[in-house]
Amino acid sequence: MPATLTVETPAGEIHELTAEVGAVLRDVLLDAGLSPHGRYAKRVNCGGRGICATCGVRLADAPDPDHWHDDLADRFGYPRLSCQLRVRDGMAVKLLDKRVWGSRQSGDGTD
Repeated sequence: MPATLTVETPAGEIHELTAEVGAVLRDVLLDAGLSPHGRYAKRVNCGGRGICATCGVRLADAPDPDHWHDDLADRFGYPRLSCQLRVRDGMAVKLLDKRVWGSRQSGDGTD
């Protein structure tokens, strides 16, 4: 079943993507040429295993966390790991301008 998601880049560009419901968000982003990784982590990352924390994104309506890192991220205002998120229809994703990892929520209204 296809889902539509909206992705905003750090430059403010908006992309509408279509993907299968339940697909791994990180994979969908990379397939569309939109990297969730910071500029230094594009080549050096864990490959989607949820241990390096370099693929963090902000979600307009984040689901309840089901991974230990996302639980802590949700609790303390850090980005959620795109490798641990599954695509849902209507999902709104904001890619972050980050050096390695994301930063705490800065009141941008995307949490």
